[in-house]
Amino acid sequence: MEDTIFTKIVKGEIPCQKVYEDDKVLAFLDIRPVQPGHVLIIPKIQVEFVWDLPDDVYQDLMNVVKKLALHMREVLPQKYIHEAVVGTDVPHAHVHLIPFNKSSELRRNPEDIVQAPTDELGAMAKKLAI
Repeated sequence: MEDTIFTKIVKGEIPCQKVYEDDKVLAFLDIRPVQPGHVLIIPKIQVEFVWDLPDDVYQDLMNVVKKLALHMREVLPQKYIHEAVVGTDVPHAHVHLIPFNKSSELRRNPEDIVQAPTDELGAMAKKLAI
């Protein structure tokens, strides 16, 4: 199987704005965020679907998702943190966490979502890092 962009990030071949890392899970900012603070949480092993992960890796992934969501709620002004498992854009299991106040903030046209400036991502990564 060819490495996905996420596997290349895990290997350090592509840079990211890391907010969390341990031996099984990596979390980083989405470079094309739906809202500022949009985080992707991935297992370090390349498996396409979340449901196909080994049980221990699935549990570790979801524990990090919860930990980050609670942290985001503490440090960001948004009231809510949206959690989504979509799995269509990159064939590597991942979970999205997106801060928001109104559900309309989650519904954006793909062409309206642009790459965030590196300095903004860097500042947000420092704010969200745990």
